Amino acid sequence: MRLLPFLFPRYTWHKSKADKVIYLTFDDGPIPEVTEWVLDVLAQHQVKATFFCIGDNIRKHPAVYQRILKENHRVGNHTFHHLKGWKTTTKAYIDNVTLCQTEMAKHGVEAVTIFRPPYGKITMKQANQLLQQGYEIVMWSIITKDYEANLRPQQCLARTIKKIKPGSILVFHDSLKAEKNMKYTLPLLLEYLKKQGYSFATL
Repeated sequence: MRLLPFLFPRYTWHKSKADKVIYLTFDDGPIPEVTEWVLDVLAQHQVKATFFCIGDNIRKHPAVYQRILKENHRVGNHTFHHLKGWKTTTKAYIDNVTLCQTEMAKHGVEAVTIFRPPYGKITMKQANQLLQQGYEIVMWSIITKDYEANLRPQQCLARTIKKIKPGSILVFHDSLKAEKNMKYTLPLLLEYLKKQGYSFATL
């Protein structure tokens, strides 16, 4: 992981390390209940985050997506069908990103400029085309692994806290698969980070 930012410097892996700011991100939503729970917790703590949304989930759950926007969180493109770039042709991949962008535009967000590849897997050709189109490809400093069934919630929290540094881009998932670990970790992490003097920002 430490080598990846050097191998792929055109991707965003972290923000300024000079400031005690954390960038919370959530992948794979929006879906009812889970995303709504996340939004409730963020509101309680007065924290803003960035949601990398799947276009098909926006289509299925427009009201949840509208709530993300209404509460002034930022949204990013996560493809329409959560495609794995390494197993998808460049044309099909770019078309799927465009389809997600079109779905976002239907709900009042036309200028989405940040993109995160599902699974973090994207080919150089796919990335080059997206960069040429003006997207910022956002990866992460810390992935919580909240989606791992064999990871206990307490482990999820501990390993995340251990990796925290100023400027970290941190990945949670507002998905059913990650729900158990994410719901345990997120509120405790927010409390811990606030006590440590961290603030939060969107990408």
